[in-house]
Amino acid sequence: MRMTVIGTGYVGTVHAACMADIGHEVLGVDIDADRIASLAAGRAPLHEKGLDALLARGVEAGRLRFSTSLAEAAAFANLHFVCVGTPQRPDSAAADLRYVDAVVEELGPHLRPGSLVVGKSTVPVGTAARIGRRLADLAPGAEVAWNPEFLREGRAVDDTMHPERLVVGVGSERAEALLRAVYRPMREAGVPVYTTDTATAELVKVASNAFLATKISFVNAMAEVCDAAGADVTVLARAMGADSRIGAQFLDPGLGFGGSCFPKDIRAFAARAEELGAGEAVAFLHEVDRINTRQRRRTVDRARALLGGAFEGRRIGVLGAAFKPGSDDVRDSPALAVAAAVQAEGGAVRVHDPQALDNARAVCPDLTYALDIPKACEGADLVLHLTQWPEYRAIDPAALAGVVRTPLILDARNCLDGRAWGAAGWAFRALGRPARSTGGAS
Repeated sequence: MRMTVIGTGYVGTVHAACMADIGHEVLGVDIDADRIASLAAGRAPLHEKGLDALLARGVEAGRLRFSTSLAEAAAFANLHFVCVGTPQRPDSAAADLRYVDAVVEELGPHLRPGSLVVGKSTVPVGTAARIGRRLADLAPGAEVAWNPEFLREGRAVDDTMHPERLVVGVGSERAEALLRAVYRPMREAGVPVYTTDTATAELVKVASNAFLATKISFVNAMAEVCDAAGADVTVLARAMGADSRIGAQFLDPGLGFGGSCFPKDIRAFAARAEELGAGEAVAFLHEVDRINTRQRRRTVDRARALLGGAFEGRRIGVLGAAFKPGSDDVRDSPALAVAAAVQAEGGAVRVHDPQALDNARAVCPDLTYALDIPKACEGADLVLHLTQWPEYRAIDPAALAGVVRTPLILDARNCLDGRAWGAAGWAFRALGRPARSTGGAS
């Protein structure tokens, strides 16, 4: 099949590369000429496992090419996936739909009758219906469907090629048949397809993100209680997760969520519910957001207390800048927020990350960055573990003790082996865990 992917950010680049890899002819479109040039050369503009190889393969085979022209996109195909960003509005918690609307306004006049515009962007419920009404004026005979993505950064290629489910919100049997044809290899592999109206499809995405964010904030709220009670949140989480009704995934206590999805999506969901008169139904999402933001402050407060009440004149080594491992994304990164807050209070901060240093430097140019772990921790009075990269779990605590000034570490992600660090002479601390259970002395 021939198709276009409009917007070559995180979702669009992955979708375009994967669709080409399963045999479709794909034209990726973006207004960023430099990004298009990089993609046309087979180079991904972001770090994602397996994506570079997929891009290069598609470009070399001639199934994947790129353009800056929406007129060319309309001439190339009748099937268009819209993957542009929907960030939070600067003046409210609502989603900013200017990029989605811009695509509709520019693409619409070029569309041929029978064209199908498929949204993959995360949008407030009702967006597809509104776009459909606008396209009825701009391109009579064109149709709108919604096909939300459920990608995890760091696993996006696998999530696209082997999804747990496909959701298609359509208004006609023809649109459903087209989308089923797009994903035929996935369907033949047994992936379930949930066919529904566009409003339900839009809600499936935001409701899923809201539920996962709630799980994270719930266990972090329990970490606060554990700190107050002298209990161990990691054992609590494992015991809770063993219950099949609860499940262990996303029940990881720590610094909280960040990135380009969860924070802005739960705020936009709550804002849209208010507009619909259903704000009370999702009022709990405001507390989910507050708990998550509070984790960053709690981490800074805990680090300050470990240093006797002040960061001034102290060196702090920071392990992690990306919002999660497997990604170079620093958008709303808890790790970077903590590092910046510590430096703002007078700490001499030096940050390491395996992939995200360039992006971090662009966002926080005043921080100091190190290309290796020992350099980041050299002479440190405190080490903060803020992103759970496997490289940090593989650190030899005894070797790192030789480069710091004081062997003191705060594991804000609760995934390091506290007993191993304690045995190597470190004072090991973690959120929601008493010192006795982390291998360190009080």
